[in-house]
Amino acid sequence: MVAFFAAWGLGMSSCAQQENISSVDAGKFERAILSDMVQLVDVRTPEEYAEGHIAYAVNNDVQSADFGSKAVATLRKDKPAYVYCRSGKRSMVAAGILAREGFKVVNLNGGILEWMEAGKPVSKP
Repeated sequence: MVAFFAAWGLGMSSCAQQENISSVDAGKFERAILSDMVQLVDVRTPEEYAEGHIAYAVNNDVQSADFGSKAVATLRKDKPAYVYCRSGKRSMVAAGILAREGFKVVNLNGGILEWMEAGKPVSKP
């Protein structure tokens, strides 16, 4: 019986987590990040970020051990976090971590590859 409630609790937290994550295409992502009501996070490696990123994105590598603690220390929970990576896979991992920390998260479907394919601008240092 205890195992049932433990599993049920995990399932419920997973549902709550999913409610805080959505994915959108490049057009919707671009319209949203043009406002100052969101925070933009590139979750790729610093090397990938340096090759080109969406303007004003902060870089927080989801593969680094301190991703979650760095996000909690630098991001605001009262603004949605818009995340992207190369193709959308790592950013969904990041979205899960952020959602567990209480953030509302929007993922860029297809990552920066879709962004560039849609003709959207990329910044380089």
